[in-house]
Amino acid sequence: MGAFDLLRIANSSLGFHQTWLDALANNIANVNTAKATSDTAFQAQMLFARPRTDGGVDVGGVALSDPNGRVVNDPDNALADADGNVRMPEIDLASQMSQLVMAQRGFQASVQVTKTAQDGYTSALQIGR
Repeated sequence: MGAFDLLRIANSSLGFHQTWLDALANNIANVNTAKATSDTAFQAQMLFARPRTDGGVDVGGVALSDPNGRVVNDPDNALADADGNVRMPEIDLASQMSQLVMAQRGFQASVQVTKTAQDGYTSALQIGR
């Protein structure tokens, strides 16, 4: 492992966790997005991690939730059909919040690895003085 491999790996982790946080934020923001029953529901994004050969991590893919969502009776909604139904996304808010905590912790851990590596490199540079 080279001198700066740790920073490269931590940087890839930061990128993955930031993308995961963005997807989760988008899902949470749209948890109550109603659509007409003739339309498709908002589709939540779920990311897959893919390991890199250099030890880092990338986004390996994105899966989308069911476009049919769930039909909810909400006759007061402006988008309701003749029966008073609207289409809502199939998003479990509790699961999204749990994943949000995991993504935040992963991001924080990557930041700490970066700081520790930088401190180590700075200390190594001070040895020659």
